[in-house]
Amino acid sequence: MTAPVRPAPKRTRYIAAAAVCGLVVVIAIVLLVVLADNVVFYRTVSEAVHERSSQGTSRFRLAGAVVPKTLHETRVGVDFEVTDGKQTVRVVHEGDPPELFKAGVPVVLEGHFQGDFYESDRILIKHTAEYKESNPDRVSSDAP
Repeated sequence: MTAPVRPAPKRTRYIAAAAVCGLVVVIAIVLLVVLADNVVFYRTVSEAVHERSSQGTSRFRLAGAVVPKTLHETRVGVDFEVTDGKQTVRVVHEGDPPELFKAGVPVVLEGHFQGDFYESDRILIKHTAEYKESNPDRVSSDAP
């Protein structure tokens, strides 16, 4: 008596599975590259000053408080300084600042270093939990 013969696995099934896996890997890599370009990093003023030379002109978020008596309106926006209590950076912002923007208020800026200053195109007001609870209608949903 002879042993039953098993049919050989279909080679095309393995090729199709490998192609699908390869396609999934390629799509994942493309998504990671695209998403990495859209990530905006958050740094304190001291961290940004320390990493300034390696940062180049890459976009990131800068957190600090507006230094009193440095706020000046310009033709296209505002010019001011921010600090974290250790370091200070000059900021040139293009566009209208938010309604609650003023000296002493904590902010998160979006932009990049341009020469010896930080060039901002977005200002977010940083609210404490107490402010958010007592003024829910004045705090945007993307406020830090």
